[in-house]
Amino acid sequence: MTDPVAIYHWRRLDDRITSSGQPTEAQLADLQAIGVREIINLAPHDNARALPDEAASVTRLGMGYTNIPVDFARPTAADFAVFCAVMQEFRQFPVHVHCAANYRVSAFLYRYRREILGVDGAVARHDLDAIWQPDEVWSAFIDAIL
Repeated sequence: MTDPVAIYHWRRLDDRITSSGQPTEAQLADLQAIGVREIINLAPHDNARALPDEAASVTRLGMGYTNIPVDFARPTAADFAVFCAVMQEFRQFPVHVHCAANYRVSAFLYRYRREILGVDGAVARHDLDAIWQPDEVWSAFIDAIL
């Protein structure tokens, strides 16, 4: 199976980490088909694009599900610390990280890759910029150091 590039704002960052905006039910199955073992959702469940019961849909497909509901207007250091702990927990297998539009996720993954994985900042920034240009709140978040 090839990458499900039709998922909104799809990105493959490496052999283990992919990201996107909100996948549909069918696209969750596509993620399972490419070997994803854990879905990490950074959007609150009341998001307009959210699936009715994403956790149940994901577990029916045999994948794990983690939700870290990040307030888009106020991303915090605590949110990032939880994210890093979850990424560490699932470091041995493929994960897919999503939110509503891949804005939260691209910012979190920029920091994670730069600070935790040691990816060159310019490389990590390229993947962030391919999705969006962060506003003042998110620029402060990505420039913070854990």
